[in-house]
Amino acid sequence: MGAVSALGATTACSRVSSADAKNGGDLLERLKAQGTVKLGLAGEQPYSYIDKHGKLTGTSPAIARIIFERLGVSKVQPFPTEFNSLIPGLNSQQFDVVAAGMYITPTRCEQVLFADPEYEMRDAFIVRKGNPKNLNSYEDIAKAGAKMATGTGYAEIAYAEEAGLKESEMLLLPDQLAGLLAVEQGRADVFAGTAVTVRNVVRQTKSRKAEYTEAFIPKLEGKPDLGTGAFAFRQNETKLRDAFNRELHKMKESGELFRVMKPFGFVKQEMTTMTAKERCA
Repeated sequence: MGAVSALGATTACSRVSSADAKNGGDLLERLKAQGTVKLGLAGEQPYSYIDKHGKLTGTSPAIARIIFERLGVSKVQPFPTEFNSLIPGLNSQQFDVVAAGMYITPTRCEQVLFADPEYEMRDAFIVRKGNPKNLNSYEDIAKAGAKMATGTGYAEIAYAEEAGLKESEMLLLPDQLAGLLAVEQGRADVFAGTAVTVRNVVRQTKSRKAEYTEAFIPKLEGKPDLGTGAFAFRQNETKLRDAFNRELHKMKESGELFRVMKPFGFVKQEMTTMTAKERCA
């Protein structure tokens, strides 16, 4: 869930009038009128994906259904795309909101408007059974000269580079299931992802050849970095973002948010009170 093209900062902003931008945008009113909100998602479990029955599921769609219904928008419609296309797609108005558990980073904050995060997340690895190379951190991967795999565009690329690994030497894959298979087949020694992602794929596949490691906090620019995931909106749509945040905070305070996320593999310690403003800074 890493770096996104700067294209997303500029694409198709001319479609929204400067008056609308100054007043916080009118998207919420338009969504109420049409009764449907289009969600951009990237097909990553457990954040947002289409299941084997063709049903939209994941934590982000589950949260979106609840909040948008309370905002007067009764239906959510999926718009699947590649992760690196989420911000450009949002800013070119292909869909209304990014609902993919996207990490908040200062670079992305220059391109989109984030809601406050739903969760904070450590990293973990998929390794062969018994973890024969004893890989428990990015530094371990670098020292062992191990072959690392991760997802295209994932934040784990930057974490690994911090430890001295090179992106050009990584095996970049579409998702965590491909990562599990790469480890099982010996094409990679380790697959790096968010703790909940690697936990879920190993458990759900009941892999006999691979296991997941203990979660840990990676470093970025020399400091521990807990990733935080959130919904993203176009920068002019402050009215919609603020209305979304109000409902999100109610869910956090009542415990409803964790109850919604728990069935997807989240644990209590992964809930957060951080704000988007803090993360953007």
